[in-house]
Amino acid sequence: SSILFFLYLGDDALPNGLDVTFEVTELRRLTGSYNTMVGNNEGSMVLGLKFPNLFGRAEKVTFQFSYGTKETSYGLSFFKPQPGNFERNFSVNLYKVTGQFPWSSLRETDRGISTEFNFPIWKTNHTLKWEGVWRELGCLARTASFSVREESGHSLKSSLSHAMVIDSRNSSILPKRGALLKINQELAGYTVRFSKKEKKKNNNFFSPKVFSASLWGGMLVPIGDKPSSIADRFYLGGPTSVRGFSMYSIGPQSDGDYLGGEAYWAGGLHLYTPLPFRPGRGGFGDLFRTHFFLNAGNLCNLNYGDGPKAHLQKLAEYIRWSYGAGIVLRLGNIARLELNYCFPMGVQSGDRICDGVQFGAGIRFL
Repeated sequence: SSILFFLYLGDDALPNGLDVTFEVTELRRLTGSYNTMVGNNEGSMVLGLKFPNLFGRAEKVTFQFSYGTKETSYGLSFFKPQPGNFERNFSVNLYKVTGQFPWSSLRETDRGISTEFNFPIWKTNHTLKWEGVWRELGCLARTASFSVREESGHSLKSSLSHAMVIDSRNSSILPKRGALLKINQELAGYTVRFSKKEKKKNNNFFSPKVFSASLWGGMLVPIGDKPSSIADRFYLGGPTSVRGFSMYSIGPQSDGDYLGGEAYWAGGLHLYTPLPFRPGRGGFGDLFRTHFFLNAGNLCNLNYGDGPKAHLQKLAEYIRWSYGAGIVLRLGNIARLELNYCFPMGVQSGDRICDGVQFGAGIRFL
């Protein structure tokens, strides 16, 4: 594309007025892509085909295939923005996702359809989403516990969710200033019935050193007599949440398989500083930070016949916490890597720990 400037000589022209003409080149009708993605301690290769500007109003149809270390998926999506307001948009997705969860000896295959409507209100961004999923749960290993085996089989899930985000951070990977507040609510029905709420808050305070505080929390409330599914519960622990513990290896478990919990909280305090003696200053060295942290959290199941005071008491019992230090590497605006030396504390029977060096890769960290 190019921009041309001309003197404007009309009747209402100003002495220093310009007539600006934009000359643009349309994208190809079909484009392809190949890239890699980093999730929470997992990586994947992604192949995609895209039909951009399908009907001339910035619509697009995308087909994407992803093969990863723990998840394989493919899907077809249609995206339609509101003319003149790209942040207000609508999308429809068809997909199939197969994931492996070794901490639970569980394999899950989801086939579904979802619709999303994104829109801003003042300083907040909102997402309304409906999703219908046919889920198939199975055992990942012969040694899977009976608690996991009895969850195996097919189920249908229809859910309506809402997410609100306020994000003033200057970077989503390793911010130096700003704050993030994200609140999710989900109501699900059919053969799976529950109400799920989750809240996450991050604050970063700017100085030559960066101090960060994070707080996560969530609660899942079954509706009716049917218990919650292992696929819907919360999981905690690992290099992206409560460091010093193995991936999702905190809380209720059966014969070494972690079953998740219906309520959790996690908090963290972090201090990021430049590397000692500033090697590579002004270049590659600026991608690294020294990292000091203190994490804490708990995951459990609640008896919803009890009152809020009893719930708070249970969430305050058996708190797992850890502290340590390490090095953080920012990979552009894609992901970040952490190499920490961890000291896990408050370890309970059944928890798996990572006492010493722990490596983490992802886009969302506590």
